[in-house]
Amino acid sequence: MDNGEPRAWIVTVGNEILIGRIVNTNAAWLAEKLTFMGFRVERIIVVPDEPEHIAEELRRALGRARVVITTGGLGPTYDDRTLEGVAKSVSRSLKLNPEALEMVRRFYERRGLELTEDRMKMALLPEGAEAIPNPVGAAPGSWLEVEGTIIVSLPGVPAEMKAMFEQHVEPRLAREAPRKALHECGVIVRGVPESGIAPYLKRIARKYPHAYIKSHPKGHETDRPILDIRVLASAPTREEARSLAERIIAEIEETANGLGGQVEREPC
Repeated sequence: MDNGEPRAWIVTVGNEILIGRIVNTNAAWLAEKLTFMGFRVERIIVVPDEPEHIAEELRRALGRARVVITTGGLGPTYDDRTLEGVAKSVSRSLKLNPEALEMVRRFYERRGLELTEDRMKMALLPEGAEAIPNPVGAAPGSWLEVEGTIIVSLPGVPAEMKAMFEQHVEPRLAREAPRKALHECGVIVRGVPESGIAPYLKRIARKYPHAYIKSHPKGHETDRPILDIRVLASAPTREEARSLAERIIAEIEETANGLGGQVEREPC
């Protein structure tokens, strides 16, 4: 489904993800958020904690994606170098941001802790960036717009990332997203191989360009096949999106019945 939606990239930073120690739940959460806001998520990329790798991916996004969200690498340790990579990607330097420094100072002051050099490191933002408040943790985020691309950098701790996105990032990005509604429906089809229904789904998808149709096999291709077919419909209003999704699901249901399948339709 591509109806002129602004593009979004998600860049997750962290060696712990690349070695399989941590599952990238942040990207999945952000992808759903951005999709239902009206963005087209075009890339989800995982890079190591190295500024050169971070900068390489961000340079690719400049002028192509309307928004890039990075997660991870904003903390006080030696390998938290995401903002160094952001700065490098746009040929800018890191500077002590007064607003970010005040956020960090207040966080540790409330806990009776001093503002050490390592803690001050979290207030170093790319030149020209705005600090994003962190209502949960210590590290501020960063908002930087260059060449028509907004680069938002958030911490990797899920609770911090989610709170910052919902309170401070989502309201601003909503101005960039098209005013439309999305609605998702699904249907379970038993007894029809994915390869058997694929050409019919392709035909239906071409008929409805404002919807994304995807089948997810849950069983064996030929031995008792089970398909979870999802429909994500887009329209100017919620009711129109729901109506479109229901219409598509009805066609899929009719097709699956014609192929000898057993259909379990979830409420739309």
